[in-house]
Amino acid sequence: MSGSKSTALVVAPRGEVTIARKDTNTADPLRLVRDDIHMHDREEVRKYLPDILGRALARIWIDQSFAKSFATDPKATLEQAGVFLPDTMAIEFEKASSDRPKIIVYERQPKSKFRMRVLYLQLVMMAGK
Repeated sequence: MSGSKSTALVVAPRGEVTIARKDTNTADPLRLVRDDIHMHDREEVRKYLPDILGRALARIWIDQSFAKSFATDPKATLEQAGVFLPDTMAIEFEKASSDRPKIIVYERQPKSKFRMRVLYLQLVMMAGK
């Protein structure tokens, strides 16, 4: 196109332009947390864990490998994802064939048989118009 005026922001001689693409694979879209998180008490669990477990429930629907791992050992699966709970916390995962998945988080004090429910999450889908 000789004779036409260039509209380029940066004029570069022909053949000397290199295209560099931003690496889009650095962030895993299925990761539950950006950075590892260590929770130390019930208040931190109540504050941060509902959002994380919500992501886990959503991921269970789309990732069969994650679903099997979470069903087998929820706490270890969360640790592999960078989420660390206090030793006093236990997680139960329930999914009957017709029910929606449920996650229940309990706290058990050392040397006690009693456990207290800290959180209960269940994936519920609603349609609206």
